[in-house]
Amino acid sequence: MKSYGFLNFEIVHTQEKGFYQIQREDGSIAEATLSEGEITFITFLYYLQLTKGGITEDEVNNERVLVIDDPISSLDSNVLFVVGTLIKDIIKNIKADIGNIRQLILLTHNVYFHKEVSFIDGRTKTCNKTNFWILRKNDKVTGLQSFEMNNPIQSSYELLWQELKSDEVKSTLTIQNIMRRIIENYFKLLGKYGDDDLILKFETKEEQEICRSLISWINDGSHSINDDLYVELQDRTIEVYKNVFKDIFILTKHEGHYNMMMNLIEETV
Repeated sequence: MKSYGFLNFEIVHTQEKGFYQIQREDGSIAEATLSEGEITFITFLYYLQLTKGGITEDEVNNERVLVIDDPISSLDSNVLFVVGTLIKDIIKNIKADIGNIRQLILLTHNVYFHKEVSFIDGRTKTCNKTNFWILRKNDKVTGLQSFEMNNPIQSSYELLWQELKSDEVKSTLTIQNIMRRIIENYFKLLGKYGDDDLILKFETKEEQEICRSLISWINDGSHSINDDLYVELQDRTIEVYKNVFKDIFILTKHEGHYNMMMNLIEETV
């Protein structure tokens, strides 16, 4: 096996044939001091070795379909890049019909990692051997949306707007969290918003309560939302949330950004 020195350990042979030890730079055995990220990386490397061979001699040349689920959990950026590179090698060999791996199913929540492994060459946008799906959970039911060869994810911020526009997302809780994250991402670049002055611009008590719920995410995070308010709003319609969300951009004079992200054409007077 290879040594990855930036992780502060290496995998070395033991005196007993067929066994390995994880060793620190000072020669000490790292078994009891491995971080969660190091354990994840070692597990991934072991899995990768199994894909190239087999536990028994009869399995070495078997054709394989690989399923890899979020291999970069708890990894720093250096290791994430290495894992991405190793997976891209697998993808390259599959496309070139090299080796015994016939298909790779890769699952991830990490947008950066997705962009890293799905990148082709900067010019080619699609490949007839690569398909994309987004899995969503609405009311404890998971749905699968196909995008065929079109990569649906450009950036995490764009993905939030894409999810907001999608008819596939029907959970009130999911919609509420998407809106909060958009507000946090966008308005943090412009300064603090969320003062009572903005909330009081809404005429009805219901709109004020929803606005307070969404805006509070910017200043204090989701933990600051009043529990009674959270329960009270669970049965409200998604359409009311969307109207208040849009009005937040209108009242802060950022309707143009809202229209652009929602692919709306601004009306001219």
